[in-house]
Parts: sequence; C-alpha cells; structure tokens
Amino acid sequence: MTDIINLMNDLLWGSILVYLLVGVGIYFTVRLGFIQFRHFRHMFSVLRNSRKADNAGISSFQALCTSLAARVGTGNMAGVAVALTVGGPGAIFWMWLIAMLGMATSFAESTLAQLYKTKDDDGNYRGGPAYYMEKGLGMRWMGVLFSVFLIIAFGLVFNAVQANSIASAMNTAFGWDQMYVGIAVVVLSAVVIFGGIKRIARTAELIVPVMALAYLLLALFIMLTNLEKLPDVLMLIFKSAFGLTEAAAGGLGYAIAQAMINGIKRGLFSNEAGMGSAPNAAASATPYPPHPASQGYVQMLGVFVDTVVICSATVAIILMSGEYLGTETAVTGIELTQRALSAQVGEWGSIFVAVAIFFFAFTSIIANYSYAETNLIFLEHNHKAGLGLFRIVVLGMVMFGALASLPVVWALADVSMGLMAIVNLVAILLLSGIVVKLAKDYNKQLSEGKVPTFDANEYPELRSQLEDGIWDNTKEKQNA
Repeated sequence: MTDIINLMNDLLWGSILVYLLVGVGIYFTVRLGFIQFRHFRHMFSVLRNSRKADNAGISSFQALCTSLAARVGTGNMAGVAVALTVGGPGAIFWMWLIAMLGMATSFAESTLAQLYKTKDDDGNYRGGPAYYMEKGLGMRWMGVLFSVFLIIAFGLVFNAVQANSIASAMNTAFGWDQMYVGIAVVVLSAVVIFGGIKRIARTAELIVPVMALAYLLLALFIMLTNLEKLPDVLMLIFKSAFGLTEAAAGGLGYAIAQAMINGIKRGLFSNEAGMGSAPNAAASATPYPPHPASQGYVQMLGVFVDTVVICSATVAIILMSGEYLGTETAVTGIELTQRALSAQVGEWGSIFVAVAIFFFAFTSIIANYSYAETNLIFLEHNHKAGLGLFRIVVLGMVMFGALASLPVVWALADVSMGLMAIVNLVAILLLSGIVVKLAKDYNKQLSEGKVPTFDANEYPELRSQLEDGIWDNTKEKQNA
C-alpha cells in the first residue's frame, strides 16, 4: 500500500502536475495579456477599498487574509529550506518564476469562484471550484469529486500536519509536552471554527498581517545588516538556476533539473495557485469593485505575497547566515531556518521561529477547515446538517496530528491534493473563455474611468447559470 501511494505521489508531483500547472500558468498569462505584469499596481489599488462587505459576505481583505492563512504556513519556513538543500539556490529562481505564472492561474480560478457563488442556509456567500464545475460546466459529479479530494487533504490530513508542526516546534523550543500542546491547539481551533466562516475570517484578519509583518521586518533587518552579501546571494541564485556553478564539474543537466523540479514543486505547494483551495475564500467575499474579476486581482496579490515576499524572506535569512553549506548541508527543513536565524540575532531567533510556526500553522488550520466546510456544504446542496459532526472529526485529526507523525498519511494527502488540482485545472481550462470575457469587461470599464461593475443582464448566455439574487441589478445597486 505504501509503495502504491509513493508511486502515485512521484507520478503526480514528479511529472504530471508540474507540467500541467506550468502549462496552465503560461496559457492564462498569454490569454489574459500578461495581466499580472500589466496590472501589478492595480492589485494594490483594489486592496485600498477591500474593507467593504455586506451582510452575506466577508470583506476582500478578510478573504485575502484567509487565503494567506492557508498559504503561509510551515512551507514558507521549512519548505524553502528543503528546496535549498535538495535543489540548490537555483530552486529559488524557479520558485519565483512559478509564482509569477501562478498569479494568472489564481486570477482565473478566483474570478470564476466569485461569478458562480451561492448562499447557504444562513445567507452567507459560498463558492469555489465545486460550484463552478456544477453551475458553469453542468458537471456536479466533477464538483463532488473535487470536494471529496479537498475535504480529505485540507479538512483532515493537512490540519494534522500543521498540528504536528506546532507540537514539535513547541517541544523543541520550550520542552512542552506534545499532548498538552495538542489539547491547547484543539481548544483554540474549536473556539474559532464553531463561530463559522465570519469568525474564521476575523481571526485571520487579526493574526496573519501581524505575524507576516513581524517576520518580514526581521528578514529586512538581517538583509540590511548583511547588505554587502546581497549581490553575491542574487548572483548565486541566478547562476545556480541555470547550472553555471556546476558546469565545470560536468553536472549541468542534473543540476538544472534538480533546481527546476524542487523550486517549482515548493512554489506550487506554497502558493497553491491552480490547486482550487484559495477560490473557496475568494467566493465568500463581497467584492469591491463589485465585479467578479476584482477578487481575481486580490488573490493574485496573495500568490505574490506568499512566494515572492515571504518565501524570499526565508531565503535571505538562510543564505546570509553562513549556515547554508550547499546541497551537502547536514540539516534541512525548519532546523536549518532556526539555526540561520539564531546565527544572525542570537538564541531568541530559534524561539521566534517556534512562535511564528505556531501562529502561521494555527491560522492554516482554521483556514483549511473553512475550505473543507464550504465543500461539505456543497455536497449537502448548501445545507449545513452535518457541520457539527464534521467539526468534531476535524478537531480529532488536529489532536491526532499533534501526537503522531505518519509519513504514509501525509503522502496520501499529497496524492489527494494532486488529484484535486488536476480536476480544478481541467475545469478552469474549459471555462477559460468566460475568464477572458470577464477580464476584458473589467478592464474596459476601468480604462473608461468607471468603477468596474458586473451586470448579469449584459450576459444572457451566463444568466441561467448564475444564482438568483447574487448578481442581479448590480449596476442599479451601485448607483443607488
């Protein structure tokens, strides 16, 4: 059984998914006219008005924080260290590249999630890949398949992984018993997730910006105190990306392949562009400007912040510390990040990483749960009958994760996430014409000096697919 799971994992992440995600990223980058570069500044403009929300939704800023809560986790600190030690510094170049391509993919999936969103029993917005598969493609079976994969990966196993990271970090830094740490995480998680999607969003809004800013300021301090090393670090990354440092040793092809595979894989794991996870948060938002494409811009920014900003902070900490000794580095993962930080700021650096892991992983747990909740509601046709039992099962997995580490279970989650991504990528490719149409409509209004506003009445070919009352008379409401 273990061999079969590992084989599937190698097949999915070693070839199929890497090529598919890169290909889809290039496809949407070209079809959308390099939107992530042309409208880079506009992502921040949309964020300026991101605090608005109606009674049915969360604000765009809360949706961004929720998606960042899921994206920014142990992968940003431990995963980057693994990419460096396995793929070399060149892996970072490919990680940046996949993030830039992934921004266009994220725009597509989040725009579709907004367009096809619905309301649940309590009148809250719900949506995501499962919903656009059912409504946009008329393939509920495809949405069911996606939902099952997401619930297994994000609702259950990844939450156990995050709890394991918290318990291990607290045990290493402070000597705390992992069982008691697990109980504390379960209690804190229960307080948040039993409060529903809006409490999850408010919690993410409070914690994520503070922790991300603290981590970035520390990385900036390290960069400024080692400014003379910056040109050498950048040169090392670019030379290694194309195998120039290994050319003389005759390992050129292998070095480039390792850098590409590990950089792309870690980048995709970190920013989740194309996975179909972040659109679940995007769909819950009340967008401003009131147009589905505005949420596409917000989530593009999420990919950029996660990989190009936060992962790069970890890169700077490690490569400027003197602890990184090439692919022969004895330690890897979170231990390397802790040692690198301690070498720069003293022993409290290791404690800072442990605290950062706690908050990043905790917010990942609640954000992952919110994704799973939305997909469970999809399976129940927008009803919430089974939520109470599901929340208890999720908390049970959190406790299990704090006490146990089963590589087979983690590998199964990777397979589940890989299959989920394939289903989502097929769906957004089939719906790509609608994405392009919405992007053109948004940008046409923007170029005319208007606040881009979506009116379903102008799209008779889509009207029958959309939920009644969501996008009706949007322009009249905007002008009222």
